[in-house]
Amino acid sequence: MRVSLLGTGDTTGTPTVGCDCDTCAAARERGVERTRFSVHVENERLEESLLIDFSPDFRYQFLRDEVPLPDAAVVSHIHFDHLDGLGNVFRVLDSLEVYAADETDPQTGKSVAGTVRDDYHYLDPLTVVPTTPLETVRICGLDVTLVPVDHPPLVCYGLAVEDPVTGAKLSLTGDTSYDVPEESRAVLADADLLLADGIVPASLCEYHPLGGRHEDADGVPRTFGTKHMTREGALGLAAELNAEQTRLVHLAHFYPADEAFEEPLAIDGEQYVL
Repeated sequence: MRVSLLGTGDTTGTPTVGCDCDTCAAARERGVERTRFSVHVENERLEESLLIDFSPDFRYQFLRDEVPLPDAAVVSHIHFDHLDGLGNVFRVLDSLEVYAADETDPQTGKSVAGTVRDDYHYLDPLTVVPTTPLETVRICGLDVTLVPVDHPPLVCYGLAVEDPVTGAKLSLTGDTSYDVPEESRAVLADADLLLADGIVPASLCEYHPLGGRHEDADGVPRTFGTKHMTREGALGLAAELNAEQTRLVHLAHFYPADEAFEEPLAIDGEQYVL
Protein backbone atom coordinates (compact mmCIF):
# COMPACT_ATOMS: atom_id res chain seq x y z
CA MET A 1 0.00 0.00 0.00
CA ARG A 2 1.62 3.24 -1.16
CA VAL A 3 0.22 6.31 0.61
CA SER A 4 0.81 9.76 -0.91
CA LEU A 5 -0.12 12.89 1.01
CA LEU A 6 -1.41 15.10 -1.79
CA GLY A 7 -2.79 17.82 0.47
CA THR A 8 -1.94 18.39 4.13
CA GLY A 9 -3.38 21.86 4.72
CA ASP A 10 -6.59 23.30 6.08
CA THR A 11 -9.22 25.28 4.21
CA THR A 12 -6.82 28.04 3.03
CA GLY A 13 -3.61 26.03 2.75
CA THR A 14 -0.03 27.18 3.35
CA PRO A 15 1.11 29.53 1.95
CA THR A 16 -2.28 31.24 2.15
CA VAL A 17 -3.26 33.50 -0.74
CA GLY A 18 -2.45 37.14 0.04
CA CYS A 19 -0.74 36.30 3.33
CA ASP A 20 2.74 37.49 4.26
CA CYS A 21 2.89 36.02 7.77
CA ASP A 22 6.18 34.47 8.92
CA THR A 23 4.87 30.92 8.41
CA CYS A 24 3.73 31.55 4.84
CA ALA A 25 7.01 33.34 4.11
CA ALA A 26 8.96 30.40 5.56
CA ALA A 27 7.01 27.95 3.39
CA ARG A 28 7.87 29.96 0.29
CA GLU A 29 11.52 30.13 1.27
CA ARG A 30 11.66 26.38 1.89
CA GLY A 31 9.77 25.59 -1.31
CA VAL A 32 7.16 23.53 0.57
CA GLU A 33 3.40 23.78 0.70
CA ARG A 34 0.25 22.42 2.27
CA THR A 35 -2.58 22.41 -0.24
CA ARG A 36 -6.12 21.44 0.68
CA PHE A 37 -6.61 17.95 2.09
CA SER A 38 -6.42 14.80 -0.02
CA VAL A 39 -4.73 11.39 0.30
CA HIS A 40 -3.92 8.92 -2.48
CA VAL A 41 -3.67 5.21 -1.63
CA GLU A 42 -2.29 2.85 -4.26
CA ASN A 43 -2.71 -0.91 -4.05
CA GLU A 44 0.44 -1.76 -5.97
CA ARG A 45 -0.46 -5.44 -6.03
CA LEU A 46 -3.57 -4.77 -8.13
CA GLU A 47 -2.33 -1.52 -9.71
CA GLU A 48 -5.47 0.24 -8.51
CA SER A 49 -5.71 3.41 -6.45
CA LEU A 50 -8.14 4.99 -4.02
CA LEU A 51 -8.50 8.73 -3.44
CA ILE A 52 -9.62 9.99 -0.04
CA ASP A 53 -11.37 13.36 -0.43
CA PHE A 54 -11.39 15.69 -3.42
CA SER A 55 -9.26 18.74 -2.75
CA PRO A 56 -10.02 21.90 -4.74
CA ASP A 57 -6.34 21.54 -5.73
CA PHE A 58 -7.04 18.15 -7.41
CA ARG A 59 -5.59 19.03 -10.83
CA TYR A 60 -2.44 20.62 -9.43
CA GLN A 61 -1.82 17.81 -6.94
CA PHE A 62 -2.03 15.05 -9.54
CA LEU A 63 0.22 16.92 -11.96
CA ARG A 64 2.73 17.78 -9.23
CA ASP A 65 3.00 14.35 -7.60
CA GLU A 66 2.46 12.23 -10.74
CA VAL A 67 0.30 9.64 -9.00
CA PRO A 68 -2.17 7.50 -10.98
CA LEU A 69 -5.70 8.76 -11.41
CA PRO A 70 -8.05 7.06 -8.94
CA ASP A 71 -10.10 3.96 -9.70
CA ALA A 72 -12.40 4.79 -6.76
CA ALA A 73 -12.75 7.41 -4.05
CA VAL A 74 -14.12 8.09 -0.59
CA VAL A 75 -15.61 11.39 0.61
CA SER A 76 -15.37 12.02 4.35
CA HIS A 77 -17.72 15.01 4.56
CA ILE A 78 -19.17 17.82 2.47
CA HIS A 79 -17.02 20.84 3.38
CA PHE A 80 -15.72 22.44 0.20
CA ASP A 81 -12.03 21.76 0.90
CA HIS A 82 -12.76 18.02 0.92
CA LEU A 83 -15.35 17.81 -1.85
CA ASP A 84 -15.18 20.62 -4.41
CA GLY A 85 -12.32 19.06 -6.35
CA LEU A 86 -14.69 16.34 -7.53
CA GLY A 87 -15.64 18.50 -10.51
CA ASN A 88 -12.10 17.99 -11.82
CA VAL A 89 -12.93 14.43 -12.90
CA PHE A 90 -15.00 15.86 -15.78
CA ARG A 91 -13.48 14.59 -19.05
CA VAL A 92 -10.54 13.14 -17.09
CA LEU A 93 -12.09 9.82 -16.02
CA ASP A 94 -14.44 7.53 -17.89
CA SER A 95 -15.91 6.11 -14.70
CA LEU A 96 -15.47 6.56 -10.96
CA GLU A 97 -17.16 5.00 -7.95
CA VAL A 98 -17.38 7.39 -5.00
CA TYR A 99 -18.12 5.89 -1.60
CA ALA A 100 -19.76 8.08 1.03
CA ALA A 101 -21.75 7.59 4.22
CA ASP A 102 -25.45 6.83 3.94
CA GLU A 103 -26.50 8.31 7.32
CA THR A 104 -28.85 11.30 7.15
CA ASP A 105 -27.34 14.47 8.56
CA PRO A 106 -29.90 16.29 10.74
CA GLN A 107 -28.31 19.59 9.73
CA THR A 108 -28.82 19.10 5.97
CA GLY A 109 -31.52 16.45 5.77
CA LYS A 110 -29.24 14.46 3.46
CA SER A 111 -26.46 11.95 3.80
CA VAL A 112 -22.98 12.68 2.51
CA ALA A 113 -23.73 10.22 -0.31
CA GLY A 114 -26.95 12.06 -1.14
CA THR A 115 -25.23 15.45 -1.21
CA VAL A 116 -22.47 14.16 -3.50
CA ARG A 117 -25.03 12.59 -5.82
CA ASP A 118 -27.21 15.71 -5.99
CA ASP A 119 -24.44 18.29 -6.24
CA TYR A 120 -22.55 16.40 -8.95
CA HIS A 121 -25.49 14.91 -10.87
CA TYR A 122 -24.04 16.33 -14.09
CA LEU A 123 -20.94 14.11 -13.94
CA ASP A 124 -21.75 11.12 -16.14
CA PRO A 125 -18.69 9.08 -15.05
CA LEU A 126 -19.78 9.25 -11.42
CA THR A 127 -21.42 6.40 -9.50
CA VAL A 128 -22.14 7.22 -5.86
CA VAL A 129 -22.04 4.21 -3.55
CA PRO A 130 -23.91 4.82 -0.25
CA THR A 131 -21.86 3.21 2.51
CA THR A 132 -22.88 2.30 6.05
CA PRO A 133 -20.42 3.55 8.70
CA LEU A 134 -18.68 0.87 10.77
CA GLU A 135 -19.33 -1.71 8.02
CA THR A 136 -16.25 -2.70 6.00
CA VAL A 137 -16.34 -2.55 2.21
CA ARG A 138 -13.77 -3.83 -0.27
CA ILE A 139 -12.46 -1.04 -2.55
CA CYS A 140 -9.50 -1.45 -4.90
CA GLY A 141 -8.67 -4.68 -3.10
CA LEU A 142 -8.48 -2.88 0.26
CA ASP A 143 -10.82 -3.11 3.24
CA VAL A 144 -12.23 0.33 3.99
CA THR A 145 -14.31 1.25 7.04
CA LEU A 146 -15.89 4.65 7.60
CA VAL A 147 -16.15 5.69 11.25
CA PRO A 148 -18.18 8.56 12.77
CA VAL A 149 -16.13 11.38 14.29
CA ASP A 150 -17.02 14.78 15.78
CA HIS A 151 -16.97 17.81 13.45
CA PRO A 152 -20.02 19.94 14.28
CA PRO A 153 -22.37 20.99 12.90
CA LEU A 154 -22.05 18.46 10.04
CA VAL A 155 -21.58 14.72 10.14
CA CYS A 156 -18.03 13.69 9.32
CA TYR A 157 -16.14 10.43 9.12
CA GLY A 158 -12.67 9.11 9.60
CA LEU A 159 -11.64 5.83 8.04
CA ALA A 160 -9.39 2.82 8.25
CA VAL A 161 -7.86 1.25 5.14
CA GLU A 162 -6.38 -2.22 5.53
CA ASP A 163 -4.73 -4.57 3.06
CA PRO A 164 -6.36 -8.00 3.61
CA VAL A 165 -3.29 -9.75 2.20
CA THR A 166 -0.42 -8.01 4.02
CA GLY A 167 -2.29 -6.63 7.03
CA ALA A 168 -0.89 -3.14 6.41
CA LYS A 169 -3.19 -0.50 7.90
CA LEU A 170 -3.73 3.21 7.33
CA SER A 171 -6.06 5.21 9.59
CA LEU A 172 -7.33 8.76 9.18
CA THR A 173 -9.13 10.64 11.91
CA GLY A 174 -10.91 12.88 9.43
CA ASP A 175 -11.75 16.41 10.50
CA THR A 176 -12.66 16.00 14.14
CA SER A 177 -12.48 17.25 17.68
CA TYR A 178 -10.81 15.06 20.27
CA ASP A 179 -14.24 13.59 21.12
CA VAL A 180 -13.99 10.60 18.77
CA PRO A 181 -16.48 7.86 19.77
CA GLU A 182 -15.02 4.75 21.37
CA GLU A 183 -16.36 2.43 18.67
CA SER A 184 -14.60 4.57 16.06
CA ARG A 185 -11.37 4.59 18.06
CA ALA A 186 -11.45 0.78 18.10
CA VAL A 187 -11.54 0.69 14.29
CA LEU A 188 -8.77 3.28 13.93
CA ALA A 189 -6.46 1.63 16.47
CA ASP A 190 -3.16 -0.13 15.76
CA ALA A 191 -2.45 1.51 12.41
CA ASP A 192 0.94 1.38 10.72
CA LEU A 193 0.31 5.01 9.75
CA LEU A 194 -2.17 7.42 11.35
CA LEU A 195 -3.05 10.71 9.69
CA ALA A 196 -4.48 12.91 12.45
CA ASP A 197 -6.14 16.31 12.25
CA GLY A 198 -3.97 18.70 14.28
CA ILE A 199 -4.94 22.12 12.98
CA VAL A 200 -2.99 24.34 15.43
CA PRO A 201 -0.98 24.08 18.66
CA ALA A 202 -3.02 24.24 21.86
CA SER A 203 -1.43 27.58 22.75
CA LEU A 204 -3.57 29.26 20.08
CA CYS A 205 -6.86 28.28 21.71
CA GLU A 206 -6.81 31.60 23.55
CA TYR A 207 -7.41 33.31 20.20
CA HIS A 208 -10.44 31.20 19.24
CA PRO A 209 -13.79 32.83 20.15
CA LEU A 210 -14.81 29.55 21.82
CA GLY A 211 -11.40 28.81 23.30
CA GLY A 212 -10.42 25.16 23.71
CA ARG A 213 -12.12 22.01 24.94
CA HIS A 214 -11.34 18.49 26.13
CA GLU A 215 -8.41 19.53 28.33
CA ASP A 216 -5.93 16.88 29.42
CA ALA A 217 -4.81 16.28 33.02
CA ASP A 218 -2.53 19.31 32.77
CA GLY A 219 -5.29 21.56 31.46
CA VAL A 220 -4.01 21.58 27.86
CA PRO A 221 -6.88 21.81 25.33
CA ARG A 222 -7.09 18.86 22.98
CA THR A 223 -9.75 20.53 20.82
CA PHE A 224 -9.45 23.94 19.14
CA GLY A 225 -12.89 25.51 19.32
CA THR A 226 -15.29 22.67 18.51
CA LYS A 227 -14.25 21.21 15.15
CA HIS A 228 -10.58 20.23 15.11
CA MET A 229 -7.93 18.72 17.34
CA THR A 230 -4.97 20.71 18.56
CA ARG A 231 -1.51 19.32 17.94
CA GLU A 232 -1.48 18.09 21.51
CA GLY A 233 -4.89 16.48 21.13
CA ALA A 234 -3.88 14.72 17.91
CA LEU A 235 -0.71 13.35 19.48
CA GLY A 236 -2.62 12.27 22.57
CA LEU A 237 -5.15 10.43 20.45
CA ALA A 238 -2.35 8.81 18.43
CA ALA A 239 -0.82 7.46 21.64
CA GLU A 240 -4.18 6.08 22.76
CA LEU A 241 -4.68 4.46 19.37
CA ASN A 242 -1.23 2.84 19.49
CA ALA A 243 -0.25 4.14 16.06
CA GLU A 244 3.15 2.96 14.88
CA GLN A 245 3.73 6.24 13.00
CA THR A 246 1.74 9.47 13.08
CA ARG A 247 1.67 12.44 10.73
CA LEU A 248 -0.38 15.51 11.54
CA VAL A 249 -2.45 16.91 8.68
CA HIS A 250 -5.13 19.54 8.00
CA LEU A 251 -2.60 22.08 9.31
CA ALA A 252 -3.26 25.82 9.40
CA HIS A 253 -0.80 28.58 8.57
CA PHE A 254 -1.38 29.88 12.11
CA TYR A 255 1.36 27.57 13.42
CA PRO A 256 4.26 29.81 14.49
CA ALA A 257 7.00 29.72 11.90
CA ASP A 258 9.49 28.09 14.28
CA GLU A 259 7.03 25.22 14.90
CA ALA A 260 5.27 24.92 11.54
CA PHE A 261 7.68 22.46 9.94
CA GLU A 262 8.72 20.39 12.95
CA GLU A 263 8.02 16.66 13.29
CA PRO A 264 5.47 15.16 13.03
CA LEU A 265 3.75 17.89 11.01
CA ALA A 266 3.31 16.71 7.43
CA ILE A 267 3.89 18.60 4.20
CA ASP A 268 2.59 17.83 0.73
CA GLY A 269 4.30 15.14 -1.30
CA GLU A 270 5.23 12.77 1.51
CA GLN A 271 4.94 9.08 0.58
CA TYR A 272 4.78 6.00 2.75
CA VAL A 273 4.87 2.34 1.77
CA LEU A 274 2.99 0.16 4.27
